[in-house]
Amino acid sequence: MKKTDIIIVGSGIAALQLARQLQHHFYVRIITKDKINSGNSYLAQGGIAAPLGLKDSVNAHFKDTLEAGRYHQDEDGVNQLITDGKKIVQSLVDEGAPFDRKEDGSLSLGMEGAHSAHRILHSGGDQTGKYLVKYLLKSLSKKKVEFIKGEMVYELVKDDKGHCCGVKTKDKSDSIRYYYAAHVVLATGGIGGLYSSTSNHPAVTGDGMALAFLAGAKLSDMEFIQFHPTLLWQDGKTCGLISEAVRGEGALLLNDKGERIMEGVDPQLELAPRHIVAERIYKERQMGRNVYLDISRIEDFQAKFPSISALCLKHNISIEDGMIPVSPGCHFMMGGVVTDHAGRTNIPGLYAIGEVACTGIHGANRLASNSLLEGLVYGDRLGKFLIQKGVSRSPQFHSTSDQIKEGQSLNIPFQSADIKEGMMNRVGIIREEDGLLAHLNWLKAQPLTFHELLDFNSREEIHMYFMWIVSLLVTESALLRKESRGGHIRSDFPHEDHDQWFKRKMVLQNNDGRLRVEYHEQNETKIYA
Repeated sequence: MKKTDIIIVGSGIAALQLARQLQHHFYVRIITKDKINSGNSYLAQGGIAAPLGLKDSVNAHFKDTLEAGRYHQDEDGVNQLITDGKKIVQSLVDEGAPFDRKEDGSLSLGMEGAHSAHRILHSGGDQTGKYLVKYLLKSLSKKKVEFIKGEMVYELVKDDKGHCCGVKTKDKSDSIRYYYAAHVVLATGGIGGLYSSTSNHPAVTGDGMALAFLAGAKLSDMEFIQFHPTLLWQDGKTCGLISEAVRGEGALLLNDKGERIMEGVDPQLELAPRHIVAERIYKERQMGRNVYLDISRIEDFQAKFPSISALCLKHNISIEDGMIPVSPGCHFMMGGVVTDHAGRTNIPGLYAIGEVACTGIHGANRLASNSLLEGLVYGDRLGKFLIQKGVSRSPQFHSTSDQIKEGQSLNIPFQSADIKEGMMNRVGIIREEDGLLAHLNWLKAQPLTFHELLDFNSREEIHMYFMWIVSLLVTESALLRKESRGGHIRSDFPHEDHDQWFKRKMVLQNNDGRLRVEYHEQNETKIYA
C-alpha cells in the first residue's frame, strides 16, 4: 500500500496547475493511464482566452461566454472565472511563460469564433497545449510530485464513513495497486473517444465521469457536447483538428461548388459559435457536398500554423492549393461531475477540475479557448482551498486482501467501435427521438449493471464498461431534454424552449445501482468535502 497527501487522476493542464500550487505544502501523486502527453491538453492547438487587450474587458469576455453558452450558465461563476483567469494568465505572462509576441514585444492576441475582441494567447503558433504542459512540468518538484504512468484508475475507494480516501488501479499487466490519500482529485478530461470522429486523444473516453458516477457523485449537463466544426477529413475519416484560429486569421468555409456556406446563417459568418458552424457543415455533408477551409488569404500559413501544416503534409493535403477538406467531430464535454466553485463534489474527499467537471461556466456550448483558462483557474483555486484546508484526517487503510472483492468478471459482448458508431450516428451533432431511443435501448440490452465487480476484469474490459456507462448517461440526458440549445441539437425540437428549459438542469446519480434523475433550476450541490 502506498500513501501520499493528495492524489490527482489525470495529467492535463488542470492537474499540473493544481500540483504546481500544492507542491510547496503536500506530497502529490499524479496517476495517468498512459503517458503524460496522452491527453487533450497536450494536443490543444487553440490558445487561452483572457481579456488582456487594451480595448478588451472582463465584461466583454463575460458577455461572449454567456452568448456562446446560450445563457445556461451560472453567471456569477462565469464572471469569477474570467476575473480570476485574467489575473492568472497575466501572472504567467509576467513570469515568462512562452506566449507568442509581435515584433514590438507585445502579446500577439488572436481572434476566434464568437469572441468580440482579439483575446487569444497562443504558444508556438498552434501548439499552445504542448508548450504550456511542458512549461508547467518544468515547474514541478521531483521530490514533492510523483508521476505514476501507465496505470488506469478503475475504482474510487471510500472509507466506512463514505469519504473518498484513495483509488485502485491496474497496470498494463492488469496487476492491482492501491493508493491512499486524504484528498482525491479527478482531472481526467472529457469523452471525445466515445465518438468515431473526434479531435480528442483516443484515451479520453470519460473514465473520470464513470468513476465518479459509480461512487455516487452527481453528474449534470451530459447532453451538452461540443462538436468542433473543422477536423481534417481524408479517406472517409477525421484525422486531426484544424484550429478555429485558422478561421480567425481569415479562412473561409466553402462547399465544392465554391459557395460560402455560412452566408445567411449567422452574422459572424465563419466565426459564429461552434455549434452553429458545426451544424451547417454537417448539413452540407448530408447533402453530399464536401466542405473546405479556403486558406488562400492567409499569409505565412506554415509559420503561423506549424502543427496543422505538418498534419496536412502527413495526410497528403497540399497547403499550396489552399483548400483543406473538413468535417465536424466531437471536441468538448460541457457537462460532467457536479462541483462547486472550488471543485468539491457531493462526496467528501473527492474533487473534480477541468473538463471532467460541470461547474456551470460553459453552459450549453463552450466559448473557444475558455477550456485551458478553466484548467488554470480551477487548478489554482482548488490548490488554494486544499492548502487552507490541510490534511488533518488520516485515511482509513485496509489490507489488500480485504479490498479484492469476490465475484464474476464482466461479460462485454460488444466492441468499442460499436459504442463509437452508435454515439456518432444517433447521439451526434443532430439528434432525434427515434435514434436516441434506438441507441438507449441497445445500451440497456447489454448484460451490464451499475454495480459490477471489476477486480477480475482486464483494463480493456473495464474501459469498455466505462464507455457504456457514460454513453448511457449522455443518451438518456439527450432524450430527456426536448429542445435545442447550444451543443444539444434536436431535429424534432429545433428551437430553444425558454419556458420549460431555461437554466434547467438534469442531475444524474447512481442510486444503489439505479439511475436517478433530478431536475434542478440551477447548478447546486450539497458540499461535504
